[in-house]
Amino acid sequence: MKNMGLIPKLLLGIVAGIIIGLTMPGHVGRVLYTFTQIFGQLLGYIVPLIIIGFIIPGIAELGEKAGKLLGATAGIAYLSTLAAGIVAFFISSLIIPAIITEGVAATDSVGLTPIIELSIPPIMGVMTALVTAFIFGLGINFLRHEESKTALFNFMEEFRTIIVRVITKVIIPLLPFYIAGIFADMAAAGDAFTTLRVFGQVFVLIILMHVGYLLVLYTIAGSRAGKNPLVALKNMLPAYATALGTMSSAATIPVTLRSAKNNQVSEQVADFVIPLSATIHLAGSTITLVACSIAVLAMNGMAPVFGDYLPFIVLLGVTMVAAPGVPGGAVMAALGLLSSILGFSEANLGLMIALYMAQDSFGTACNVTGDGAIALIIDSFYQKKTA
Repeated sequence: MKNMGLIPKLLLGIVAGIIIGLTMPGHVGRVLYTFTQIFGQLLGYIVPLIIIGFIIPGIAELGEKAGKLLGATAGIAYLSTLAAGIVAFFISSLIIPAIITEGVAATDSVGLTPIIELSIPPIMGVMTALVTAFIFGLGINFLRHEESKTALFNFMEEFRTIIVRVITKVIIPLLPFYIAGIFADMAAAGDAFTTLRVFGQVFVLIILMHVGYLLVLYTIAGSRAGKNPLVALKNMLPAYATALGTMSSAATIPVTLRSAKNNQVSEQVADFVIPLSATIHLAGSTITLVACSIAVLAMNGMAPVFGDYLPFIVLLGVTMVAAPGVPGGAVMAALGLLSSILGFSEANLGLMIALYMAQDSFGTACNVTGDGAIALIIDSFYQKKTA
């Protein structure tokens, strides 16, 4: 059990939760659901801390990068993420409601009731945390030009380390139990199996959108760099396969670098763009988050509205920079936006985590493969400039 991967643990949690909800909804089910309720409060508490702990040092560290190359890479990465999210919205809002029967799952069902309820209010709101993070991140970035004024940056680096430890040692290990409680509640209310059917259909749609996104991105990169897009995409397959196993863009960097250089990306550009893109380019994760959130809304009988989703996608592209480099880090960083902009409840957030984590490795693989296309685009500018 200790050596089992996160996805098998989550699947085991779903199965165990359904069994408990169907056969033991009394004391066992209520105890499990009590844990889920308390853990949900902990998630709500830590979301602003994740934003503060990752966005501030993330922005502050940008001062160490080369100016023009950083600007070009960050700009293209953000546009790619933004476009992926917007296109994913229109595709998902067209297809997902059609495959979900209205009222198919009431994610705020009352199948189980907790034995006790514990309230853990966050120290600040999500939008307050975002604004604070940008102000302090930009301020520390400015102060770091003066060597004597780095104490606050060092403090924020340590703060980030603490939050990473909480995520990796507490939040991630306990997620299977949290998901088990959610599915026990749905099973007791009679919603679990229909929800799983929806999960499977949404999963297929997300993979197809990932593939379509990569084909379009490599067509653009190939035309810009004068290379066959399918050959360039084939050269990146080792990085894609590695990311499927590691579920981490950072851990895949060595393979992504080698694959990008196989596409004749210059060493100077590859060595800069690939590690940076692993942090700031998460188009695959954005596609997944948008599609999953629309699925959760549709399961509640609600229709997605582009006016609500546009600010969500715009801020999501920035927030993804703050995503910790651990499995499920992207959805953890996005929880605040889901609750503050889209109005997700604790039960909805739990479904989001379950749906996202089930395909996290594919989102990561899409991210790192897309990094190779960005490297091709940046290298085409670099080669033209140095020619």
